[in-house]
This record gives sequence, structure tokens and C-alpha cells, in this order.
Amino acid sequence: MECTRFWMVRHALVSAAARSVLYGQMDVALCAESRELQAETYSRLADRLPRRAAWVVTPLSRTRQTAEAIFRAGYPTAELAVEPALIEQDLGHWQGLAHADLPARLTDPAHPFWPLGAEEVPPGGESMEQVVSRVGLAMERLALGHPGHDVVCVSHGGAIRAALAHAMGASAESALHFSIQNLSLTVLERLSAGWRIVLVNEGADIAG
Repeated sequence: MECTRFWMVRHALVSAAARSVLYGQMDVALCAESRELQAETYSRLADRLPRRAAWVVTPLSRTRQTAEAIFRAGYPTAELAVEPALIEQDLGHWQGLAHADLPARLTDPAHPFWPLGAEEVPPGGESMEQVVSRVGLAMERLALGHPGHDVVCVSHGGAIRAALAHAMGASAESALHFSIQNLSLTVLERLSAGWRIVLVNEGADIAG
């Protein structure tokens, strides 16, 4: 298998109203104020991402709008293919719930860096372990479909962590320890020998 390189960008920051709840797969708005303040970040991504790459977004508008903002910042406009399997974790009936109301509903302890444990299955939703399975299958399929090419995936924090878990052969619980911040870049390569992780969370502001 030729090297297929995945450039995974987490979507931009969502609105304050959305951040106050567990939004999961809800189609929430981006934060308009943040978009204006992060113009330099969009320009950096427009310069950093490879030309002639295939572009993939998820069914949620925040990924498409992030990709379009990168185009406006200087990246040549590209066709956006929709990949449903790279969507965020489905939190089922817990979507829209205030963060403070979640702990009483959990069966397992929450992960220190995620609202719930990797094995917890929200009512009507999916566990992070299940997310790793579906994202892993999608990454393998995309690699086979784009051999030797670059693929830019504008996706979500949970899905990018799931891609890292798949690449490492690690548990979802372990992968949740990665920090994947908004508009950060993570690069994975699929080669005949397996997956290689090139960088994680590049461009994130970790000051303080």
C-alpha cells in the first residue's frame, strides 16, 4: 500500500450556548466572535495543508463551515466529500443535557478528559469504544480509496482521538488522554506496514 497521509483538523470552536451542554452529534453553530479572532489560525492552516488533497467533512455544518473558512483564508477551494463515519460520538438521549446533570446518569466513572468513560453507552447512543471501531473502518476505507494521496479530514475531537486509537492499536480509554483542541492539526499516515502518527494537536494554544 502506498502512503496515504491524513491531515485531520478539528472544527472551530462552537457557540457558548452549545458549549454549555453535551452537544455530541447535534448540529450546533460556530462561535462567530472566535472566528474573527482566529483569522491568523485559518491563514496558517490554509498555508500548511497540502494542495491537490481530497477534502472530507462530516454531516455536521460546523465541519463544512470550518473548511470553507480555510478556503476563504487562502486555500484553493476544493470539493467537500461527506463522510458520516467520521462524525462525533453519538450521546443519544444525553445530547442537550447540561454538563452538571450528567454525573448522576453515569453507570461508570467519567474519564478525566471526556464527559464519560470509554465503555459507557449513553441511552440511544454509542460508547467511545464503538466510535473507535467505526472511525477505524472509515480510515481504512479512505486509505484504500486514496492510495498515495493526501486527505484533509475536518472532523471532531472524539473522532480524531478515535483515529489515533485505531492507528496505535490502543484502547479508547487511552486515546482520550490526547488533547485535540479546536483548529488543531493531527497527521496520520497509512503505509503497507501499518499506521504511523506524524504529529498530534499542532497549532493549539497551550500557553498557561
